Amino acid sequence: MNPGLRASASGMRAQQIRIDAIANNLANVTTTAFKRSRTNFEDMLYETLQGAQLVHYEGTDTLAPVQIGRGVRLADIQRIHTQGAFERTDNPFDLALEGEGFFQVQLPNGSLAYTRDGTFGRAADTGALVTHAGYLLSPEITVPADATQIGVSPTGLVSAVLGSTGEQVNLGQIELARFANPTGLLSLGGNNYAASPASGDAMSGLPGEDGFGQVVQGTLEASNVEIVQEMVDMITAQRAYEVNSKAIKTAGEMIQTVTNELIR
Repeated sequence: MNPGLRASASGMRAQQIRIDAIANNLANVTTTAFKRSRTNFEDMLYETLQGAQLVHYEGTDTLAPVQIGRGVRLADIQRIHTQGAFERTDNPFDLALEGEGFFQVQLPNGSLAYTRDGTFGRAADTGALVTHAGYLLSPEITVPADATQIGVSPTGLVSAVLGSTGEQVNLGQIELARFANPTGLLSLGGNNYAASPASGDAMSGLPGEDGFGQVVQGTLEASNVEIVQEMVDMITAQRAYEVNSKAIKTAGEMIQTVTNELIR
């Protein structure tokens, strides 16, 4: 394949991936605690047409090597874990995190997943706090059926008033997890993440201690997607896609011109 065609094709492919990431960000603009993704690219190997040369032996002046690039490729898709805005719900089971950390939830296979989505509820059979998908909050916290005035302190201490006795009791303590490199977490869907070699192992702790964020009750964290920035990025990607397509068209016309000259 003509090198120009290959380079331009890689550019179109790169911008298509960028558009895909932008589209996913915009699709999740109202998803609770969603974190936007950013695409990063790198240039590919270069063809050296002429190496570095000495021009004057005594002064050892040199000419730089003559190289031509062969396109672009995806380096990574980075998830940006900046804080989203708070949305007040006044639901006692809705929890947001102000600062670093993730809630820990237990998946059906017994492994732990991590989420910033604090849309919790009470399981009908056991009264345990669960996510909207039914995953148990870990460590497990059970809310009695006659419990009223559910309270969650900034440090994650869950309390309630028992309707039968009017006594205020502590129901449990929320623990959080954080990672050395949260951008390396593996997305599982459903607002959940899993640890990976890139993220490092989870470090658990209590809210408000050792750099962990605090719990805000009756509030949810919104998506951190900025619509205006995504629209600007989308326009930029579209223009880059168009320019690469024109480069392919030009390279094709040049090949056609050479072919016509050869067959005459």
